[in-house]
Amino acid sequence: MSMTTTWSLGDSISMSSRSLRILSRQIDTLLITILLPVFLMLLFVYVLGGAMDVGTDYVQYVVPGIIVLCAGYGAAGTGVSVASDMQSGVIDRFRSLPIVSSSVLIGHVVASLTSNVVSTTLVFVAAFVTGFRTDASPLDWLGVAGLLVLFVLAVSWTATAVGLAVRNVEAASGASFIMLFLPYLSSAFVPTDTMPSALQAIARHQPFTHLIEALRTLLLGSDPGNSVWLAIAWFGGILVVAFIAATQRFQRMTS
Repeated sequence: MSMTTTWSLGDSISMSSRSLRILSRQIDTLLITILLPVFLMLLFVYVLGGAMDVGTDYVQYVVPGIIVLCAGYGAAGTGVSVASDMQSGVIDRFRSLPIVSSSVLIGHVVASLTSNVVSTTLVFVAAFVTGFRTDASPLDWLGVAGLLVLFVLAVSWTATAVGLAVRNVEAASGASFIMLFLPYLSSAFVPTDTMPSALQAIARHQPFTHLIEALRTLLLGSDPGNSVWLAIAWFGGILVVAFIAATQRFQRMTS
C-alpha cells in the first residue's frame, strides 16, 4: 500500500469518526432513525394492511418497501449534513489542513451507511415481530445486504452532490424530500397494476421498483428474474455519476 493511499485511508477514517460523533449528538436525528422504521412498520401493517389486497399477507408484501423508504430517508439526510458543513465555514478550516479533500465527503457517506445499518436492522426486527417470515437462503441474504449497501451509497452520494450544489441546509432538506417521493410511485406499497395506466409505465420501469422487487423475491426465496441486475445497473450507474459529480464539485469549491 502506497503512502498516499495510507494517508487517504487515515483521513477518511478520521472524517468518518467526526461525522459519527456529530450524528451521535443530534438526538432528534437519532430518535427519527430509531423510531421512524418502527412506526412505519406498525402503520402499514396494522392500520393500512387490513384494506390492502395483494394476494398474500400484507406484511410479507410491504417489508421491502419500508426498508427501502427508511434507508433512503436516512441516506438522503447526508445532503443536509454536507450543506451544514458548507454553510458553517468548517470547510475553510479543513482546507488549511494537510488532508485529502475527498475524505470530508467520504466521512459523511460512511456515517450515513453506518446509521442505515442500525435503522435497517430495526426494520427487520419490527417486521419479524409483526409476523414477517422469510425463506431466504444465506446467499439470498447476502444479495439483500449487497443491494441495500449499493442503494444507500447511491442515495448518499446523490444527496452529497445536492448538498454541495445548494449549499443551504433548508434547500438540501427540501431536495431530500423530493428524492424520497419516488418510492411511493413504485411497487413498494401496492402492486403496479392497481395504479392508473398513466402511472403504471412509470412505476414499472423506475429504479425503485426494480430494487424493491429484487429485495422482495430474495427475501421470500423465489426467483428474482432480472430485477437484481436491473437494480444493480440503475443504482450502480447513479452511484458512479453522483460520486464523480460530488467529488469534482467539491474539489472546485475548495481549490
